[in-house]
Amino acid sequence: MSMTALHLFNNCYKPLLSRTIFIRNGVTTLHKTNRSLSSSSKTILCYKDDDKKHQLWLYNTMSKQRELFKPKVDGKVGMYVCGVTAYDLSHIGHARVYVSFDILFRYLRFMGYEVNYVRNFTDVDDKIIARAGQLGEDPISLSRRFCEEFHRDMGYLHCLHPTVEPRVSDHMPQIIDMIKQILDNGRAYRIEGDVYFSVYEFPEYGRLSGRKLEDNRAGERVAVDSRKKNPADFALWKSAKEGEPCWESPWGPGRPGWHIECSAMSAAYLGYSFDIHGGGMDLIFPHHENEIAQSCAACAKSNISYWIHNGFVTIDSQKMSKSLGNFFTIRQVIQLYHPLALRLFLIGTHYRSPINYSDVQLESASDRAYYIYQTLHECEEAAGQQHDESSPLKENIPTEILESIKTFNDVFITSMSEDLHAPVVLSAISDPLKTANDLLHTRKGKKQGARLQSLAALEKAIRNVLEILGLMPASYHEVLQQLREKALKRAKLTEDQVVQQINERNAARKNKEYERSDAIRKDLAALGIALMDSPEGTTWRPAVPLAMQEQYS
Repeated sequence: MSMTALHLFNNCYKPLLSRTIFIRNGVTTLHKTNRSLSSSSKTILCYKDDDKKHQLWLYNTMSKQRELFKPKVDGKVGMYVCGVTAYDLSHIGHARVYVSFDILFRYLRFMGYEVNYVRNFTDVDDKIIARAGQLGEDPISLSRRFCEEFHRDMGYLHCLHPTVEPRVSDHMPQIIDMIKQILDNGRAYRIEGDVYFSVYEFPEYGRLSGRKLEDNRAGERVAVDSRKKNPADFALWKSAKEGEPCWESPWGPGRPGWHIECSAMSAAYLGYSFDIHGGGMDLIFPHHENEIAQSCAACAKSNISYWIHNGFVTIDSQKMSKSLGNFFTIRQVIQLYHPLALRLFLIGTHYRSPINYSDVQLESASDRAYYIYQTLHECEEAAGQQHDESSPLKENIPTEILESIKTFNDVFITSMSEDLHAPVVLSAISDPLKTANDLLHTRKGKKQGARLQSLAALEKAIRNVLEILGLMPASYHEVLQQLREKALKRAKLTEDQVVQQINERNAARKNKEYERSDAIRKDLAALGIALMDSPEGTTWRPAVPLAMQEQYS
C-alpha cells in the first residue's frame, strides 16, 4: 500500500488505516487488530464494563491530576509512544519507558479495548549522522541496524510488538505535507532553505510543561541560530549539509527537525485526535510541548486526551542518559541478570516515580523472581497442570483458597485501575505464593483436602496476572535454569564447582567438622549461592549475596 494514500480533510490528516499495519524492514503488511496477548492469555479474571470500581484512572500530565479514562471511540484506544533515536544500543532508561507502556498496552487489552499502539523509530537525526560519521557508515544503514537491536532488547524484556512502528525515513511525504500546512496557517517561516516554527504564533505554548515562553531554552538538540525570530523557535525543516542524507522539498533538499516527525506520524496512523500520547518525563519539554504546538498549528481540531509520562531511572539520584555517560545498556545488564528479573525490577516501582538503579536492587529482583517461578513450578509439578485451560478445576476447592484467589484478583483489578499500581500487585502475590508453599511443604498443608486442585487454582490465578504484567515465562523449568546460570556467572563459579563444595561440606559434616561445614556455606552465601538441606540431600539456589543483604536491609 502506498504511503501517499494520505490525504487532507478539513485541513487535517485522516488516519492512514483503520486496521493494524506492521512495517518490518521496509515492508508494509496489513493485519486485523484482533490479536491475543499470547496463546496462554485466556484468563479467569474478568473485567466488567458496568462495574465502576474497575474503571481505569490515569494521571494526565496536561491537567496535572488523575482522570477517569474515557476513549474517544467506545471499545477502541489510539496510543502513540515516542520511540528511540536508533544510533546505539538502548539503556535501561529506555527499558523503563517501553516496559511501562507495555504494561498499559497489556492492561487496556485485558480490559477489552482494541488498541492501536503506534511507536516510532527516529532514523534521521543529528546524533545518528554524527555516529555514522564516526563509524564510516551510512546513517540510514546504521539506524536500521540499531532498530533491529532494539527489537531484540524488547523481545528479551517480553514487550509486545506495537501495532505499527513507523520510521521517519519512510514518512517524508507526510512530514512535508504537515510543514506546508503549518506555513499556510501562518505559524512558521522560511530562512534560506530552513523552516522554523514561530512559538509566538501559538499563545498556548507551554501549557503541557507549565513553562513560560521566556524560560524556554534554545539549542535543545539543535544549534542556536541567530537568524531565528525568537531563540525558542524550533526547526521544522533543515536545509541539506554536505554529506548528510537529504530529501527534496518545496524549500530545497534537506531533512526534518526532530519534533515534526512524531506529529506527522501520529496524525498519519491515529489522526489528529486520539487518546494517549506517552513517553519519558524528559520529553515533556521541549519535544511534547513542540508536538502540541505543531499539531495544533496544522489542524485546529488537534486534541490528545491523555499525556502519560514515566519517571526516570537514576544512578546516585542523577538521571541515567547517554549524554551524561552514566548509563547501562539493556544488553550489559542481562549479561548478568535475567531479563525477567530486570523487568520485575522496573515494574517494582510505580511508573511515574524515579527508580534508582543498583546491583542490590537487581539482586533482590532476581531473588524474588526465582522464588515466584520456583513456587509455581512446584505447583505445576504437584498438580500435574500443563496450562491446559480446557481442563476444569474441581469444585471441591476449600472456601478459604477460593477467597484467597478472589482477594488477589480484586487487588489486581483495583491497583491496576488506579494509575497502574503494579508494585501493589507484585506485593499482593506474596499471599497466594505463601498459601501455595504451605500446601506444598507443611504437614498441615499436605493433609488438606483437594490439595492438588487448590495448587492448580493458585498457580493459574498467579499465572494469569503474570501474563498481564509481561512476567510469564515460556517454561518455569527453563527460566529457573536460566536464573541459576546467571547466578553462577555473577559468582564466577561453575555448576561443578558448586557441587564440589557441597560434597566437601557433606564430608565435613559427616566428620563433625562443623566449623569447616559452616565456612563453606558462608563462603558460598557471600557469592550469592544458598545451600538448602533436606532429607533428600543438599541442593543450591540463587540468593542475594550476604554483603548485599545487609546493604539492602
